[in-house]
Amino acid sequence: MKILTIQNRMGIGDMVIFLPYIEAISKKFNAPVSILVKENSKAIQFLGDNKNIDEIIILDRGNKKKNNRHDGFRGSLNLANDLRKRNFDKVFIFNSSFRFNLISRIAGIKKIYQYPLFRKKNQHIINTAEEFLKKEIQVNVKSNPQILVNKEDISEAKSKYKIQNSQLNILLGIGGSGETKRIPSKIFIEFMELVSKSNDCRFFLATGKNEEEQKILSEILITKFKDKCIALDSLSLKEILPIIKNCKIAICNDSSFSHLSSALGIETIVLMSDTPLLYGSYSPKMHPIIPDGEEHVTHDTMGKNRINSNKIFSKLKNIID
Repeated sequence: MKILTIQNRMGIGDMVIFLPYIEAISKKFNAPVSILVKENSKAIQFLGDNKNIDEIIILDRGNKKKNNRHDGFRGSLNLANDLRKRNFDKVFIFNSSFRFNLISRIAGIKKIYQYPLFRKKNQHIINTAEEFLKKEIQVNVKSNPQILVNKEDISEAKSKYKIQNSQLNILLGIGGSGETKRIPSKIFIEFMELVSKSNDCRFFLATGKNEEEQKILSEILITKFKDKCIALDSLSLKEILPIIKNCKIAICNDSSFSHLSSALGIETIVLMSDTPLLYGSYSPKMHPIIPDGEEHVTHDTMGKNRINSNKIFSKLKNIID
């Protein structure tokens, strides 16, 4: 039996969130499934060894480049043709798009499972997926994504970066896809000051190459903690994951690294400044902190300057003590 799942949301975070539902389909039918995802999901870098996933097919649509293979009407036909060649028996579509329904039909897929058509508005990213699988294939799935990393890779990273169990190894996810999600460097530095008073720490700094992210990285690396820091911005995601797995705890902006670290089983403090709390609390490994003066957080909270370093430190102590 050949099964396709379609998860067309952008970014690493959403890919991680949908992972338990994709794996549940594989386990239900006792067969690995193929996934159709966007390139910026980075699925190839962190799901390539997942035994529940057969093939990762890239949806070449909506990228910054022009003339994507799957853009527009002709692109839909191209996608249908690409899928037809693979002879899928079933497809699970994690959206309400008629376009993907039609493409699946043209591709000759006999059994189509999909969210209710034309009901995209106000869909809860987790509840809708859970209800979908419960209704269609009678499985109950809990929101607890897990990413596995090869033990040899973990050991190799530990040796290469001289990671010692006697130290408190901390992932700092200082980057973020949006300017309002990026907590200022001074707050991270204040936290580093607090935690270093009572612990021998090493800090692994995870961020991207965006100019503003690099500015935050540079501001941290000119402090007295520079010799305790290792920047990860020049490494691939596949190289970074074993390093994260060696950390005791993570403190991350609401970014790809908060999703990845929690899915790796690392207790993760998520700094929620400007997005719905759900994205920093769906995993039992997540421990959200919201801005001072707020009772909840959502889009346009604009609270990045009101994240309290003392609260980060207090939550860390509660977790590791």
